Amino acid sequence: MSWRNIKLIFRRELGDQLRDRRTLFMVTILPLMLYPALGMGMLEMMLTAQHKQRTIVILGSAHLPTEPELLDASGIRAEWFRMRQQDVDSLKVLTDNPAVESQLDDPERERRNRVLLDAQLIHDAFERKRQELLPSDGGNDKPSDDSETEDRTRRHLGDKLTASGIQVLVIVPDGFADNLRRVDKALARRANLTDDLANYPRPIIIQNTADERSLFAYRRIRDALDKWERAILKQRLSAANLPDSVHTPVGPIRVDLAVQDQIAASIWSKMFPALLVIMAVTGAFYPAIDLGAGEKERGTMETLLICPATRFEIVIGKFLTVMLFSMATVVLNLLSMGLTGKYLLPVFSKGPAAALDLSLPPITSLAWVLVLMVPLAALFSALCLALATFARSSKEGQHYLTPLLMVVLGLTVFCLFPEQEISPLYSTIPVVNLALLLKGLLLAPLNASPLYGYIIPVLVSSVCYSLLAIWWAVEQFSNEEVLFREAERFDLKLWIRHVLREKEPLPSFTEAALCFGLIMVLQFAAMNHMAPDLSASNPGGQMLHLLLVQQVVIIACPAIFMGLILTTSVRRTFRAYFPEVSFVAAAVALPFVLHPLSVELGAALEGWFFPELPKGFEKVMAVLGDDSLPLWLVLTAFALAPAVCEEFAFRGFILSGFARSHKRGTAVVLSSLAFGFMHLIPQQVFNATLVGLVIGLIAIRSGSLLPCVLFHFIYNALGVLHGRFGARIATDGIAGWLFRNEGGVLRYNSAMLCLAAVAAGILLRWLLVCNDSRLVPRSTKSGDKRQLASQGLPG
Repeated sequence: MSWRNIKLIFRRELGDQLRDRRTLFMVTILPLMLYPALGMGMLEMMLTAQHKQRTIVILGSAHLPTEPELLDASGIRAEWFRMRQQDVDSLKVLTDNPAVESQLDDPERERRNRVLLDAQLIHDAFERKRQELLPSDGGNDKPSDDSETEDRTRRHLGDKLTASGIQVLVIVPDGFADNLRRVDKALARRANLTDDLANYPRPIIIQNTADERSLFAYRRIRDALDKWERAILKQRLSAANLPDSVHTPVGPIRVDLAVQDQIAASIWSKMFPALLVIMAVTGAFYPAIDLGAGEKERGTMETLLICPATRFEIVIGKFLTVMLFSMATVVLNLLSMGLTGKYLLPVFSKGPAAALDLSLPPITSLAWVLVLMVPLAALFSALCLALATFARSSKEGQHYLTPLLMVVLGLTVFCLFPEQEISPLYSTIPVVNLALLLKGLLLAPLNASPLYGYIIPVLVSSVCYSLLAIWWAVEQFSNEEVLFREAERFDLKLWIRHVLREKEPLPSFTEAALCFGLIMVLQFAAMNHMAPDLSASNPGGQMLHLLLVQQVVIIACPAIFMGLILTTSVRRTFRAYFPEVSFVAAAVALPFVLHPLSVELGAALEGWFFPELPKGFEKVMAVLGDDSLPLWLVLTAFALAPAVCEEFAFRGFILSGFARSHKRGTAVVLSSLAFGFMHLIPQQVFNATLVGLVIGLIAIRSGSLLPCVLFHFIYNALGVLHGRFGARIATDGIAGWLFRNEGGVLRYNSAMLCLAAVAAGILLRWLLVCNDSRLVPRSTKSGDKRQLASQGLPG
């Protein structure tokens, strides 16, 4: 690798991008203008929204108590609101007090009377349907059980409320003030409060939560009425010579220890990680399309390929260019947001928000932002460059990169949840690990010592993902078919006709990926319908039958049907060949030596790396451990059916499709990842992926599906027998060197693990180095031999 060539490529691509005014605007000018303009616009809209008055009508205002007084000449008194004058200005309160009418001019009096008339009509309609809307009102009539009638009534009144322009209607019952005075007098005399005296009619608030304007007005008047009610209670207790604290026997005192910089850190911990992820991917989005698909459209790809630089050096130069723009986008956006929060928001804010200091986080936190930005930008730059290189045109590149952006947005939203924190498992998940670590470092910059242990695994895993993405980009750029294929118009009818008429012996990579996607979609769609009823008389038997149906219908059938319809050689697709005896023997022996290792590895990772198993899953495993279930049925459902169905799907159709377009090692890894993701639960995903690597190696080396089925059946059967009979194995004497009983579960000692590790290493090494050319029959032509051997298939 020549760094001089990489430098030349980098300078060339960087110069081209800097001459593009659209790129410069997106990376530099837009971030510096966006957040100040966005902040001013949002604040202006908030202030404008606050000045829009919401209409509240109070009927029966003459029946309100005069002490403490709820209303004044302008409406509800400002002292009852939390924000006082600001809330008063946001509400337009109309009452049926005749004294108010004399103070209005003719147009205002006419509008007031029209609104009051509408309010009275709504009140009358409510009274006619009172029993339907308030079944616990205390009336003697039987409440209506017809939910459709009640919904119809609510919809009718809601339409009337909306059409009248009234957001909230308050109805004060007759004699409400008199009832309050009678209770006050009874308490002052220390008399017993009877039900007739205490259960007097209360005010009714009619509002519509489906209407945002009504909901806004209701929250304001609800706060005012609550505060007014506490004032009435305080006055009542004072008249009865009782202390104010009687109605609050607990009365906890709230002490907030947060200081301004901590509040600002809490805000930035939610915004900076999300902005870092989104800006890193969008900053790499357009430069990658221009350097990949754009080169093809401009016809400059051929000129670039004839230069002395190798394909790897060209990709690295392009990658560094995209990565530079990605990091520049992140830095400028974070800087613009920080300056906006520090200098702009306090100028336009009012109330408590004006005292909030949203200055940039400490320099140590910003340093972590810059450190974690590098691997994240590298990952997105390599992914975007690979997808853009694969695309035929810029438009097609945008179609490929849009799903990547959607996935990134989903992961970002997941990281924003307050309960999500960095953990050993999350420290290995791309994008999530960096976002959660940065979130924790920004939230507690002075107490971040518990997070320092995650820095190394997060950086190492992120660098590994970035290197894999770069390798994929190099693979795309090294493929002549990818670089020089022309853009074509997609026609669904022609594509279906091509697939059905021009079949090939093996499935393509796209067909294999489509098969996996179909399995996952069917599994998600059937998840609710396949859930067993744990309250049934025989939940275990029902569960086993559902598992058999799931294996056959959801996993096996899509792969088998696609193999029959889309390929000409079903035998080669599903590796329906008799293997050599040595591979059968290895497939039979490997489960026995790998099972103890997998059990102890899972136990070692349980609790600190993996989250706890879902409670429903634990109940399922408890039901399946019932000795009353026939062993043959459990083995059929948990061992035989998965061994046959899953191997036909993942080591048959899917592995054959992946191996046709990629190297065999890559195909094994991809099929193993697909096999692991199909299991959904993190513990099972991890274990199934590792087991899938071994089974994929057996499939490639043996060229047959039979050893894979045998391995899978024996491995799952050992898991069933371990859970059902493991606790009964004696752990004394010589067996104590190999086994131990821990909490009713059979565990393996160090001696057993050493023996299993040595045996597994020998068998796996033999599979890795064995010559699979023996799989090709002697009668096959040499050209066909090489082609079939490269796919791990006999002729």
